[in-house]
Amino acid sequence: MKPFRKHEGSVVPLNRPNIDTDIIIPKEFLKRIERTGFGQYLMYDWRFDESGEPREDFVLNFKKYKQASILLTGNNFGSGSSRENAVWALQDYGFQVIIAPSFADIFRINCSKNGLLLIELEQSLINDLFEKEKSFPGYTMEVDLEEGMIKDEQGWSIPFTVDEHTRHKFLNGLDDIALTLQSEKSIKNFEKQRPSYMSPN
Repeated sequence: MKPFRKHEGSVVPLNRPNIDTDIIIPKEFLKRIERTGFGQYLMYDWRFDESGEPREDFVLNFKKYKQASILLTGNNFGSGSSRENAVWALQDYGFQVIIAPSFADIFRINCSKNGLLLIELEQSLINDLFEKEKSFPGYTMEVDLEEGMIKDEQGWSIPFTVDEHTRHKFLNGLDDIALTLQSEKSIKNFEKQRPSYMSPN
């Protein structure tokens, strides 16, 4: 997992609540065995019509948002089934930060394991950000995890918090395996002291 300290990117607004994992990555695209390549199927049923043509009225198909890396969205994002592929699809598409009033618990855990930063802000602040995005074409934010601040080019800033365990993992680029390996010496010492009858065959 790559360290995440600071990210600057343009914002795409998707002002809908309860976007679940079935919408984020439909079940027919879960057969891939790799963790990459899911981005092309992100929100497929919203992005494409029955013949596979892009829907011109869906925000992710707007040319001005093609390079967006920060998703601004609604309440309860990532609800539904626990598929980790939803996180892979968002990352593969190019998103590095998602800002919403709330997230589903299992989705939050999956994001923390894969390096996709989730930021919760009060609904009133989310509403303000949707309005700012409308007012400033190519609206860009800087997300600073070290300082715990979001800033924009207009001088606006707001603090945010992430639980300390997730923050530590992101700042240092540590996934769960890397965290475990930090205790490798202690684990080996424990194994040496463990009675032989408890050792695996």
